[in-house]
Amino acid sequence: MKFFVDTAEIDAIAELNDLGMVDGVTTNPSLIKKSGRDIIEVTKEICDLVDGPVSAEVTATDADEMIAEGRKLVEIAENIAVKVPLTWDGLKACKALSDDGHMVNVTLCFSANQALLAAKAGATFISPFIGRLDDINLDGMDLIADIRTIYDNYGFDTQILAASIRTVNHVTQSALCGADVMTAPPGVIKSMVNHPLTDKGLDAFLADIKAAGIKIL
Repeated sequence: MKFFVDTAEIDAIAELNDLGMVDGVTTNPSLIKKSGRDIIEVTKEICDLVDGPVSAEVTATDADEMIAEGRKLVEIAENIAVKVPLTWDGLKACKALSDDGHMVNVTLCFSANQALLAAKAGATFISPFIGRLDDINLDGMDLIADIRTIYDNYGFDTQILAASIRTVNHVTQSALCGADVMTAPPGVIKSMVNHPLTDKGLDAFLADIKAAGIKIL
């Protein structure tokens, strides 16, 4: 499974990237706003930092304007994936930008039918929002599994990018359901290392080391 980091904070991306934990980055207007920086400037810096796809989202809702914005965004760097919403206009933009040879991430997916449409329109990535489905008492993992089955049935190349991930369990479950990619905030990715038995075992080792007076250096 590929790990994308869902943030526009350069320091957080750099820390994870140095550990080999970054296969790409996803941003959106809300994350750009939180960073307090210009969208073009911060997106260019992220693209220079990581080798994988960097999703940069359009701000328009009209197809022609989305296409124009997408063509502007891809000028930033070769690894830009233009992020468009899963609307009819968004699908039109996806088709046009995909036909141009650009990566497209179709976001705000909440149904298997929407995912099917995005694949037909040539999307590079489809982003089903797990956490937001959980918020309305639907199981986001059911959606991941349905999309996986449909894409495998018909050989679609569109990659399933599990989004709106809020917990480490979402990561595990997405991987088990066959998501190609997951995107999560840096804090969620870093918390994947935590386990109470690891902490307990380390405490026991440290106690034994101290009692035995063991030193390596």
